[in-house]
This record gives sequence, C-alpha cells and structure tokens, in this order.
Amino acid sequence: MPSYVLEVMYDGTQFHGSQVQGLTPTVQLAVNTTLSTLLRIPIETVGASRTDEGVHALCNFYQFSYDAPLRPDFIYKCNAILPGGIAAKAVYLALKPDFNPRFDAIRRRYRYRIYNKKNPFLLHKALFYPFPLDLGMLRQTADIIAGYTQFESFAKRNSQTHTFNCTIFQSYWEEHDGELHYIVEANRFLRGMVRGLVCTQLNMSRKGTPQELITILDARDCTKAFFNVAGHGLYLEAITYPDGMLEQLF
Repeated sequence: MPSYVLEVMYDGTQFHGSQVQGLTPTVQLAVNTTLSTLLRIPIETVGASRTDEGVHALCNFYQFSYDAPLRPDFIYKCNAILPGGIAAKAVYLALKPDFNPRFDAIRRRYRYRIYNKKNPFLLHKALFYPFPLDLGMLRQTADIIAGYTQFESFAKRNSQTHTFNCTIFQSYWEEHDGELHYIVEANRFLRGMVRGLVCTQLNMSRKGTPQELITILDARDCTKAFFNVAGHGLYLEAITYPDGMLEQLF
C-alpha cells in the first residue's frame, strides 16, 4: 500500500499539543479527522515530532497509508477542511518501504523567540522577557551546548528514552528584527530539552556564569536545570530527511 506524508504548519496556541490524546483537540487529531473525511476511510497518522501545548511548527510531517493515487487538488481540499490553526503545505510519496517520519529524520531545528518591549502583535508568538540580558554570555553558553552530546540534565522526568545522547549541529543566538532568537539543530531532542536549554541560559545570563551551565550539564540531573519558559515562544522550524527518501507530489 502506498505510504504518503503530509507536511503541515500550525499555531500551537490553538491546540493541546500535537500528539493524539483521545478527543482532546490536538494537531494530530485534526489531521486524522481531515484525512478520514477527505479520503472517506479511517486514517491514523504517524507524526515526525511531538510538540507540547502552545508550541508552533513551521513544518511537521504526518505519514499515512492509502491504497490509491492522490488527486492534484489534495492539498487544496485538506486546507478547506483543516481548522484555521493548521495549514497543509505539501504531500509526499515515501520511497522507502518502511518509512517512519520520526525515526528516519536525521535533523530537527528549533527556534525560540524572545522580545523585551511589550508588543500586542507578538502575544503568544514569542516570549515577553522584559529583563536585561547579556548577549555575549548567551553566545558563550550556546557554544558550550554545541560541544556536548550528553543531555540528561535537560530531559524532563519520566522521559521515555534509552539514551540521552544528542548530536548538536548548531547552537547559537541571533538578533532578529528587534527580537532575540535561540536556534538549535540536532539529530534528536529529548522531552522538554529545548525549553530547558533556553530557560537555563536565560538564568545564567542574568545571574550566573558559563561555568554553572557546564556544572548542570555534567550533573546529569534534571532538577539542576530550569524549564519554565512558555511554549508559545518555541517553533519547530525544520525536519530533514536523507535525499531520495521522499518524493513531493503536490
């Protein structure tokens, strides 16, 4: 049976996370409902990345099986059915027989957005953080993160994982149109990891040192890190698959 992959983007503030949780409004439930309505059979999808409540995505992928070719108006019809907080971007044919959107991804990139002057147009789209920050220190801590592979201190308790190792490809801060952004890209992320990295770096910038971040990383203890920054500042920005694994249809 052909395996298809739907690429979507969404405003996370309108959903209780991405993963199906019964009848609770989630991104995946909306995608499943839309595909089932459009294709007229029950469709259950497999997602590429789980995002928490409030977290946005510029892209996420949902794999589904359907034993017929898709029509050229597939994306148009998906968008006519999907709720306003989700948009279908593209649909692909999986060329790998046992393709899995989660485990076949080789890179994921996140961006966390911060602003320090009140702006109603950024409400629920970035974190309002009206405190002075040391950008130089933030860049030092980002470099430290890039040099590590073990992130047990930045996985929330009860994380279901066999390893806390992650390969960091990029970790840096940048100023962007009056905002401050943290960008991090890795082969995988742990539960709560990006928000933990952001919050802990913010705390270090205000009242700590880069050495304290090293101490937290080496402790392998999540009670030493800080995770309490809002989800709505976080964006899943990109997911990368090996060349030749997906063929875009529409």
